[in-house]
Amino acid sequence: MKTIKTILLIVPVLFFSCNEQSTLEGLWVVKTVQVDEQEVTPNARWTRFNADHTQESGNGRFQHSYGTWQLEEETYSLSVTNLNGLKDSNGPFKVSIRDDKMTWTRTEEEQPNTVILERSSTLPETYGDRLLGLWSLDSLFGERKYFNQSDTAGTASYIFFRWDKRFVIQSENGRINGVYNVHGHKPEVELIPYGGQLDRDFWKVNYDDGYISLKLLNSNENITRRFRRINKFPD
Repeated sequence: MKTIKTILLIVPVLFFSCNEQSTLEGLWVVKTVQVDEQEVTPNARWTRFNADHTQESGNGRFQHSYGTWQLEEETYSLSVTNLNGLKDSNGPFKVSIRDDKMTWTRTEEEQPNTVILERSSTLPETYGDRLLGLWSLDSLFGERKYFNQSDTAGTASYIFFRWDKRFVIQSENGRINGVYNVHGHKPEVELIPYGGQLDRDFWKVNYDDGYISLKLLNSNENITRRFRRINKFPD
């Protein structure tokens, strides 16, 4: 997994000419990451190169890296340093920029790596960004301790995904609190309840206009829950 981890760092890149310096500045969103024949594209990854030679990067609305960039005129190579990240020990990427698309290529651990980025005016959304907020139970199939079949008869059953990675479930079974993790590459969420009464679960998330559907992954049974977005807690 070392190759995949290092490809996600903002690393030194090589330019064809210093005239392309101005085209580098701005916000870029990673569209695909290809390591040999395997696609390992992170969800909603972006980086922003500023005119004052500072840079920052993140996923979705979360910025997790920052540092500087510097163009060396003799070699037309760009060194990027993350002040709160890991040092990249690999060679530079070769960069090609055409219009609003940029391609980085290099060989890493004897494997070809290709990163394709597109210029953007807005930050992309991660699966976690889209999951945030309050959701009222709309329908369900299959028994699970989080919700019962009778819960859908009323309007008081909900799940609340908070910004601090905590969740709250209110249902006929009472109140459940815990933490959640959203997969970095796939629309999946892990629910980790506090205490030992309930097991952690993994759910596939399907996004619809104003709705989400959760399908339990760590089970041989077909267990699903569908929720509707709301903006206030039920009475």
